[in-house]
Amino acid sequence: MRRTRRNRLLGAAVLALAASLLTGHQSQAAPSRTTIAADTYTWKNARIDGGGFVPGIVFNRSEKNLAYARTDIGGAYRWEQDTKSWTPLLDSVGWDDWGHTGVASLATDSVDPDKVYAAVGTYTNDWDPGNGAVLRSADRGATWKKTDLPFKLGGNMPGRGMGERLAIDPHDHDVLYLGAPSGKGLWRSTDAGVTWSQVTAFPNPGNYQQDPSDTSGYASDNQGVAWVTFDESTGTGTGRTKTIYVGVADKDNAVYRSTDAGVTWERVAGQPTGYLAHKGVLDAENGYLYLAYSDKGGPYDGGKGQVWRYATKTGAWKNISPVAEADTYYGFSGLTVDRQHPGTVMVSGYSSWWPDTLIFRSTDSGGTWTKAWDYTSYPTRANRYTMDVSSVPWLTWGANPTPPEQSPKLGWMTEALEIDPFDSNRMMYGTGATVYGTEDLGKWDTGGTFSISPMVKGLEETAVNDIASPPTGAPLLSALGDIGGFRHTDLTKVPSMMFTSPNFTTSTSLDFAESKPDVVVRAGNVDSGAHVALSNDNGANWHAAGADPAGVTGGGTVAVSADGGRFVWSPDGAGVQTGTGSSWTASSGVPAGAVVESDRASASTFYAFKSGTFYASSDGGATFTAKASSGLPTDGPVRFKAVPGTKGDIWLAGGSAKGAYGLWHSTDGGATFTKLSNVEQADTIGFGKAAPGATYQTLYASAKIGGVRGIFRSTDAGASWTRINDDAHQWGWTGAAITGDPRVYGRVYVSTNGRGVIYGDTADTPTDPGDGGGTGSAACTVTYKITNEWPGGFQADVTLTNTGTAVWDGWSLNWTFPDGQQLSQAWNATASQSGATVTAKNVGWNAKVAAGSSVGFGFTGSRTGTTNGKPTTFTVGGKECATG
Repeated sequence: MRRTRRNRLLGAAVLALAASLLTGHQSQAAPSRTTIAADTYTWKNARIDGGGFVPGIVFNRSEKNLAYARTDIGGAYRWEQDTKSWTPLLDSVGWDDWGHTGVASLATDSVDPDKVYAAVGTYTNDWDPGNGAVLRSADRGATWKKTDLPFKLGGNMPGRGMGERLAIDPHDHDVLYLGAPSGKGLWRSTDAGVTWSQVTAFPNPGNYQQDPSDTSGYASDNQGVAWVTFDESTGTGTGRTKTIYVGVADKDNAVYRSTDAGVTWERVAGQPTGYLAHKGVLDAENGYLYLAYSDKGGPYDGGKGQVWRYATKTGAWKNISPVAEADTYYGFSGLTVDRQHPGTVMVSGYSSWWPDTLIFRSTDSGGTWTKAWDYTSYPTRANRYTMDVSSVPWLTWGANPTPPEQSPKLGWMTEALEIDPFDSNRMMYGTGATVYGTEDLGKWDTGGTFSISPMVKGLEETAVNDIASPPTGAPLLSALGDIGGFRHTDLTKVPSMMFTSPNFTTSTSLDFAESKPDVVVRAGNVDSGAHVALSNDNGANWHAAGADPAGVTGGGTVAVSADGGRFVWSPDGAGVQTGTGSSWTASSGVPAGAVVESDRASASTFYAFKSGTFYASSDGGATFTAKASSGLPTDGPVRFKAVPGTKGDIWLAGGSAKGAYGLWHSTDGGATFTKLSNVEQADTIGFGKAAPGATYQTLYASAKIGGVRGIFRSTDAGASWTRINDDAHQWGWTGAAITGDPRVYGRVYVSTNGRGVIYGDTADTPTDPGDGGGTGSAACTVTYKITNEWPGGFQADVTLTNTGTAVWDGWSLNWTFPDGQQLSQAWNATASQSGATVTAKNVGWNAKVAAGSSVGFGFTGSRTGTTNGKPTTFTVGGKECATG
């Protein structure tokens, strides 16, 4: 949105903490050692598959199976035919250039297919402080060079589904054109994208604004020059193409043409008016320019539309709309021609939200049309297609709609629609949540039903607001924009469904009870109903909390007590609230809009922060008291977390360049904070399993340390830090949330603003047969049998079975005694006990366990009282084994 291990705490940190405790004021002294050499990390996505709007899909016209997709906030992707998945191409975009994860347009070079270009920039108003840029790659997006532009681009602005704004001359591929928004006109490069200059002869920079009265500059921006299309039949060899068509966001003057390679331009005579031309696709073989029109810029709006065909040789215009204008309640946008059969053209009614999107097909250049679905007798539908979303099952939204709606939907916001230029049977189209596709499109014309399924694997496009990794249960819970959030029991698999009952349009915050992780709470935005949901089974099932207090307008932040018995909620639009889940009572002593969190050891303790002041409550959130700590950030976002297992141990990150900005630590419940001098800026803080040999939890932060922005890890309570990402893995803005995994040392989950949840594993992570890459259970079964008991003691045998497919080379089994039992001695295993937790590891001769084989060991133990309960949970590599 953004490797050397040391395990000792420097004396300076101890002295600074002591000074802060003695004086009652914040100490500015702190550890000063900074390590920014990178550890070796492997980075992957927790699979969701899609989750956001895909406004553009571009096929290369000279190389089979080479295709690209652009997203509005999540970067660009390249199609990999062998795996039928997408590879992200813009993960190298850094913190300062976060806006360059929004892709306004893409172009792939048909003369040299290794070359690809991306016009990047997210907002044209002041939400994005930077200008746009054109990125160019000579290795299909593996690496990029950048040319900054003197204006902004709007990958996430209104009108972003129009296009493509960026185009390469199909003959002289050193020539590129770029249509700019905001009245900046048409731009051209003659040196393969290295330098750009405005085409001053182009007469119209556009004038359409979605909402001229919008003072934010978002809806009031001039949507500008929308697309560029070359007529390849007017060029030969390497000479510049003579005829170029350009679409402009102007309802009265939508299409312009040059017939002298861009020297002069004129409005195309006889064109229709009253609409915006979203797309212009040229069939050079038959001499037709097809245009999809809407009365709005999209991608959400559009109430009327038309489709026209322009004969490039004669100048004749013809309305070839699939339905009469009076019957439209949507605009047209998605537009494609079958390059193997140029008389075949398809168009989408992108803004037909209800009951479903519309896709039309013609095999006679628009003379007649058929629909992907139609009514037999209302509300009964006949579909020309079947849909299989089993690979991304959440695309049903868990819905059971009333006809004529169906679940899953054919789509919505369908502005990207492309037939593979080499394969008439393959079509891909983008929606507001995924990429769908088919490989048997020809059945449309023969009376059969063609099959549609997600073609989105590898394309991850969710904006992440919060993440959590509980000590038991699912390893990852997420709060996401647009699609609510997920419970990942396996990081490598798409969850079956997002959080439902209730569905939030956007989840803003979530938390679990530290000592009772089955209790989970989330807050979010919703059209109607409660803004807080509760779960008693680790996020698997949910129910709405009590009715909202008056004035609530959004989810805000929410926290649950360590024992799961109480909740504190700071909603948008109302003051901080406390309750047990069935109703809410206003808290006192804390301002509205404060960020709230719970202590992870004391069930009655909650914390809050706003505008430089830290607050604490010792009565379950009923009353808060401002702490005397000073020097905390008064400007900019702040996020803080309490360390599990220790009351009052708090880390706080945030601020802005206008004032205090960094990372602070308190060990007395916020009475005093120590600022770490070795952290220049920090925006998130999270905790994970302690490093081998360390006792304090591992810290993770999205921060600036040693002059470098990145994801950092500390294994010595902040005394030293190592950068664990690298310049190829930056993901733009990573400032919403971060957490380590309490079960797997070195694993960290990173939130992004458009690339989903990224998780990383260090090469130093100890490997266990239970570390299945994020699975919720290990490939093992445990049998625990008490073989003998006597007053004060007992004997037990344990059998551990490898139920996976790979040989184990070393194993470590953990369990917790329920009744205070103490381990005495063990055989055939090396065993130790800390508190109630026992760890049993292999000895040398039984380290290797083949798939399907077992290993056994025994032990004796002491007990008090009459009970000698069996452990209920056994884990290998932090993941639960089945019990036999």
